[in-house]
Amino acid sequence: MQNRFTIAAGLILAGLPLMAAEVVESETIQKTFFVSGSAPRKVLVDNVNGSIHVTGHAGSQVRLVAHKTLRADSPEGAERGRREVTLDISQDAGIIRLYVNGPFRCGDGGVHIDRDPGYEIKYDFELQVPRDTETNLKTINDGQITVASVAGDYVVNNINGGIEMSDISGSGKVYALNGGVRVTFRDNPRARSSFGSLNGEVRVTFLPDLSADLRFKTFNGGVYTDFPVTYLPLSATAGERHNGKWVYKSSDWSSVRVGHGGPELSFDAFNGNIRILSRGQQ
Repeated sequence: MQNRFTIAAGLILAGLPLMAAEVVESETIQKTFFVSGSAPRKVLVDNVNGSIHVTGHAGSQVRLVAHKTLRADSPEGAERGRREVTLDISQDAGIIRLYVNGPFRCGDGGVHIDRDPGYEIKYDFELQVPRDTETNLKTINDGQITVASVAGDYVVNNINGGIEMSDISGSGKVYALNGGVRVTFRDNPRARSSFGSLNGEVRVTFLPDLSADLRFKTFNGGVYTDFPVTYLPLSATAGERHNGKWVYKSSDWSSVRVGHGGPELSFDAFNGNIRILSRGQQ
């Protein structure tokens, strides 16, 4: 289903237009992926502009709804945007990949935006996935990432927006450069995991029976936890030889143990607080 409409925004003065026509288009893309029961399930979303919302469900299908919005300075810019930016969708057994492609992509798949192409295209993704699905999600501008009721492992990255994950299990990495991170576990992670933000609060809530080794650091903020902890010795970095002597520098990370110890859980907030909470004390 596609809806297109043009908004003419201009004034005439002495026979000359002061502003060209702006073009706004919207399109909704829907697709269902069928995955056999024995195949591992993994969803990868590599977005540039827009949000990503993932919700787990009891079924075996992956359901996609993608809302595309195109804004352009002129009809010519709109046509260029339709031609240059695409949503590449692929499936290999149980692995589903959604990739927003365009002239802003570098050879290694990264993004480099250094010009005004005369248009902007935004994709907002909504996905329903089987609960045990592994997720790899990233976006850059103008959107939040949310994940709910998913038990698979995860890698979640947002550059200019926050991340919120609720009722989750599994282990992995979560990082928001300019936004907060909020994660609530249904089952505590069983393997090494990390949670971080450069400019935002990191708030992670575990079950009361957490047993893990925690590492954390913050530059402009504090660290708060509901759990009783035991401090662990600071680890030394690899030595360097200066003037015939070995010099060792201590790590800038602090380490504590909760319970009997367990998987290493890392928390990093440069400009924000770190809150390590217990669901039983909220």
